[in-house]
Amino acid sequence: MNSPDVITIFHGSEEIIRKPLYGIGNPRNDYGRGFYGTLVLDLAKEWACTETHGGYANKYNLDLGGLHILNLSDGQYNILHWLSLLLKNRIFDTRNAVSEAGRQYLIEHFDIDTSNFDIIRGYRADDSYFSFAQAFLDNTITVRKLAEAMHLGKLGEQIVLVSPNAFAQIEFIGFEPAERDIFYPLRKSRDEFARSRFFSLRDAPGLKPDDLFLADIIRGGITADDPRLQ
Repeated sequence: MNSPDVITIFHGSEEIIRKPLYGIGNPRNDYGRGFYGTLVLDLAKEWACTETHGGYANKYNLDLGGLHILNLSDGQYNILHWLSLLLKNRIFDTRNAVSEAGRQYLIEHFDIDTSNFDIIRGYRADDSYFSFAQAFLDNTITVRKLAEAMHLGKLGEQIVLVSPNAFAQIEFIGFEPAERDIFYPLRKSRDEFARSRFFSLRDAPGLKPDDLFLADIIRGGITADDPRLQ
């Protein structure tokens, strides 16, 4: 029987990866260089597929015992903490004065020092979700609508190994094929659904009294403890 600290995660890839290695990978991923997984098998299969290729959902046991975990979904963080990490790692268009000032403001006031953590858990910024974050940075949606948009496609959270300690506690236990003809259409459909719902959310008339655009956050000097962000 597994220890209660052991969880099963899945990593979608074009390859079978028996031994995840620390220190490799794309530094421009959501949370920087690391090994990205999910608790949901079918999501890993979707992420493994492209328009032209299938892949594999690699399966691992991950022992969380003794590891320091940054969970961006717990109560001490809000959606702008997640966005600040994306702004440090992903490439956004700062296409107007608000977006450039906003990028600097969010990193300055909402940044999280991840250097002492072994695991990061948080939203995955797939194509549609990245565009939602870009819309907020462009000052075209409120922070409330950004937070609501992150749940539209039920993309789930990702679990990212970011330290040598975490890589020492992961064990490959198998894989399942991810058929392109099945899982790429599911991935595409999930993305299209999220975008469609987002456009409806974005274009819905009316604002609530505590709605905040990025420009309001900058002008108001709003920080993470502001109740309007909770």
